[in-house]
Amino acid sequence: MTHQMTFRGTTVAAEPGQSVAAALIAAGVTDWRTTGKGGRPRGLFCGIGVCFDCLITVDGIPDQRACLVAAADGMRLGADAEPGAALEDAC
Repeated sequence: MTHQMTFRGTTVAAEPGQSVAAALIAAGVTDWRTTGKGGRPRGLFCGIGVCFDCLITVDGIPDQRACLVAAADGMRLGADAEPGAALEDAC
C-alpha cells in the first residue's frame, strides 16, 4: 500500500518503510528548506542522520530529520516558515 503525503500543497507518494527524504527525492524534490543566513537551498546530504541539512517540518513539528522519519499516510510536510531558520548557517 502506497502512502500519500502532502508537501507544499502537492501529493507525494511513499512506499512502506521509505523515509520522508527518500520519498521526496523519488518525487523529484531535491531541497525543502533554505538556510536562515543566506537563503541557500538544503535537502538530503548524508542520508544517515549525522548532519542537519535535511530538516523539515512534519505534521507541524519543526526540525525533524527527513532521512530518519519514516513516511506515513497523511503526513503534512513543510510549513510556511522554513524549518531550521533559527539555526546558524555553518556554511
